[in-house]
Amino acid sequence: MSKWVYSFGNGKAEGRADMKNLLGGKGANLAEMSNLGIAVPAGFTITTEVCTAFYDNDHAYPAGLTDQVVTALARVEEIMGARFGDANNPLLVSVRSGARASMPGMMDTVLNLGLNDQTVQGLIKQSGDARFAYDSYRRFIQMFSDVVLGVEHYHFEEILENHKEDKGLSLDTELGADDWKLLVERFKAKVQQELGKPFPENPEEQLWAAVGAVFGSWMNQRAITYRRLNDIPQEWGTAVTVQSMVFGNMGDDCATGVCFSRDPSTGENTFYGEYLVNAQGEDVVAGIRTPQQISIAGKEKNASALPAMEEVMPGLYKELVATRDVLEAHYRDMQDMEFTIQGGKLWMLQTRTGKRTAGAALRIAVEMAREGIITSDEAILRIDPEALDQLLHPTLDPKAAKIVLTKGLPASPGAASGKVVFSAEVAEDWVQRGEKVILVRIETSPEDIGGMHVSQGILTTRGGMTSHAAVVARGMGTPCVAGAGEIRVDYKAGLFTVGGKTVREGDIITLDGAAGTVMLGAVPTIQPELTGDFGVLMDWADAKRTMKVRANAETPVDAEAAKRFGCEGIGLCRTEHMFFDPRRIINIRRMILASDEAGRRAALAELLPYQRGDFVELFRIMAGLPVTIRLLDPPLHEFLPHTDGEIAEVAAIAGVDESLVRHRASVLSESNPMLGHRGCRLGVTYPEIYEMQARAIFEAALEIAQEVGEAPVPEIMIPLVATKRELDLMKAVVDAAAKAVFAEKGGEVTYSVGTMIELPRAALQAGSIAQTAQFFSFGTNDLTQTTLGLSRDDSASFLETYRVKGIYERDPFASLDVEGVGELVKIAAERGRATRPGLKLGICGEHGGDPQSIAFCQSVGLDYVSCSPYRVPIARLAAAQAALRSVVKQPAMV
Repeated sequence: MSKWVYSFGNGKAEGRADMKNLLGGKGANLAEMSNLGIAVPAGFTITTEVCTAFYDNDHAYPAGLTDQVVTALARVEEIMGARFGDANNPLLVSVRSGARASMPGMMDTVLNLGLNDQTVQGLIKQSGDARFAYDSYRRFIQMFSDVVLGVEHYHFEEILENHKEDKGLSLDTELGADDWKLLVERFKAKVQQELGKPFPENPEEQLWAAVGAVFGSWMNQRAITYRRLNDIPQEWGTAVTVQSMVFGNMGDDCATGVCFSRDPSTGENTFYGEYLVNAQGEDVVAGIRTPQQISIAGKEKNASALPAMEEVMPGLYKELVATRDVLEAHYRDMQDMEFTIQGGKLWMLQTRTGKRTAGAALRIAVEMAREGIITSDEAILRIDPEALDQLLHPTLDPKAAKIVLTKGLPASPGAASGKVVFSAEVAEDWVQRGEKVILVRIETSPEDIGGMHVSQGILTTRGGMTSHAAVVARGMGTPCVAGAGEIRVDYKAGLFTVGGKTVREGDIITLDGAAGTVMLGAVPTIQPELTGDFGVLMDWADAKRTMKVRANAETPVDAEAAKRFGCEGIGLCRTEHMFFDPRRIINIRRMILASDEAGRRAALAELLPYQRGDFVELFRIMAGLPVTIRLLDPPLHEFLPHTDGEIAEVAAIAGVDESLVRHRASVLSESNPMLGHRGCRLGVTYPEIYEMQARAIFEAALEIAQEVGEAPVPEIMIPLVATKRELDLMKAVVDAAAKAVFAEKGGEVTYSVGTMIELPRAALQAGSIAQTAQFFSFGTNDLTQTTLGLSRDDSASFLETYRVKGIYERDPFASLDVEGVGELVKIAAERGRATRPGLKLGICGEHGGDPQSIAFCQSVGLDYVSCSPYRVPIARLAAAQAALRSVVKQPAMV
């Protein structure tokens, strides 16, 4: 019979840390902590395979599961010295989800399960505290009803608030045992009213209903959204862990908290966390009460007046520090831990690899490598390349004027400005219409995930550094200020007030997530300094990668940025972008309107100095590095005017009748420009265009060679080639221009002529084309369009549906379609190099900056990838990871 249930507790476990796929992260780590001898409340984990069976069999469980759960529950009773459902000595349990990838707050949890009118009396006997027992009972009814029975949370909050109002009280802590006992009855009456049946009293019925609800939450909307945003496959499923309850709210010798073995915001090697005395864990993460720092250093750093755990419970603090040391040393990575203290005994409820900011991830990886905990190769593999994006964008200019509204906790670093919105739904709506927004909430919940994802920054008035908003924002790399308690939010009026100022929905504010500052208006930013740990890791990565990294750039600003980010040349310079300048576009329009070759050459002669000047600037920045220049690619109609005013202006400047301009625009208009008169087809029809561009390239190259003493390395790329004959004709034009310029200037530079492989026919005929081409650059944007028959501009409306239905795992324009487009790249590489063994191969589509696509490029043996300037460091790291993984299987990044 299949094993569906794995037990843990009392220093033993049936599972291990490397069984995450089966037990989920939570279950595997609880088992591992038990095996390490750490005090963990006993429990058992129902595997992810049960989740799969649950959905495959119409929410029915596999045979044998019930018996295995009964056996495992009996073992828990034995270890904990209590019995599930016993009226005198009840065992209470929590029922929690646990996927193999951390999904904080996305799925459901039930606490205090096993309470009913009889077992609550046993809890009173155990604890000697009727108030605690009835408070626990009402929490259970509230949570179980919401998660399992579908009676929403607000029903119970309303009853609670009305009761406090009737008694003239404002805080839950002011309520006594009789209050909670009365509220238990009212809560159960509300369930009866809403459902037409009583709240379930049978603990076994409660347990199986909760297990089913947690499995069911794998497919709730917030979990689905989170998986989509984080590329977590639906088929992984979740495990369910049933664990004995321990209570942090049983008195002043009890506490609960969340801690990190290193600071998750900065990466500093300091023990960091928050706790609350006489509280349950939900109180800490939900931001309902202001948490206290666990260490004196943390208390001082956060200017907190509340006593630290190190002061209140010094012995237990030392025990917690020792546990922290054991876990970090064992897992060899920063740990995110949850703990509860009951009656002076420390229990560890969870450990997992902690989510961290990109800056913290860099620091932790580099410092752990220097400390000898991990190798430099492991440090490279631990950083998510996409997370570097957090470090590559501007931060607040320290010299800029700022109107500070208030200060909260620095929950997730980075600077962001945007218009204030007060709900996730409004955030998504406004972003769709092109606005940048800051989501302002009293506290966030998992239902806000969609709005949090699209927002520039997140501001909450409640919650600490381990609140939902803080944890999710850090994982997303979104700036966040949490716990800004001076702010008063009025959702109904659409505003917040602070310090006598009113900020309304639509007003602009700025957040500094590193300092916890909230400012009125937009604050200027500065470029980041990519030094320190970033520089160290990049040096390690560069030493390991075998592929070069170039940038797609055609302006000096982009080229300078790319050079600053460590590019090794330009892999795609799109010359058409240079023609849209108002001083130039009139000449390209005159060329298009010319009735003969002489007229076209006259207009092109006017363009030549501009084009040459562009290349001079690029070659100066990239002196000594290769620069791949794509000759004119788009159809000519894109350069022609469309409005009556523009048509009249062009006609006047060109000295022709408006009717001629309209006629020419009509003639050049194409039903499907993607497949029309563009690319090398323009050069075949009007070779004088490519001749002018080639001349500009060579004249600029010779000028820079003389100026800086180091010749640039121009690589001239002919676009949209489908046949060898097209390339032969265009190479002849380029070679003739080179010969003429070299003769005129009395100098030479080394150059090469190649093509962009962006048509399936070109990929299949690569062996023939390589007889002429000295390099191939795969233009995977267009190769994806022509291979899949999809328009990049028009397919967005249905691609998400395709992804959800499993047709494409990811957007093929964001991550390379390896099975289709990738197969053509592989064929072209093999056939091209069979003809020309030294053929240089690169990729210059947007996929050149996508880590998964880069891994494929490594497997095919490409020489370089080229991407947008801000993705150059991402590509450098991804290329190093691809090289390392191609040699030996390494642990995945966190």
